[in-house]
Amino acid sequence: MKLPVIKHLTQFIEDNDQDYIVETIEVLENLCELSSLKDEELEVIGELISNMYGALEVYKMVKDGKEKKEALNDFMKRVLGSIDK
Repeated sequence: MKLPVIKHLTQFIEDNDQDYIVETIEVLENLCELSSLKDEELEVIGELISNMYGALEVYKMVKDGKEKKEALNDFMKRVLGSIDK
């Protein structure tokens, strides 16, 4: 996951609508079922999906009243904490 990408996607959600991201995730997840995709391509798609889910999580925290910077930091701490376990 890349914080600048999540931040950018969160801004996109704020400016537009989270439905765009949700529908894009659905398309990318469906695309992953294509058997002719190479491992490297699947990794890129997986990274994009992860960043989009991250942006949705951050947007939810902001919508619930957290400052965007704090929401981004809290999300990344949670992600890094889960990796350490």
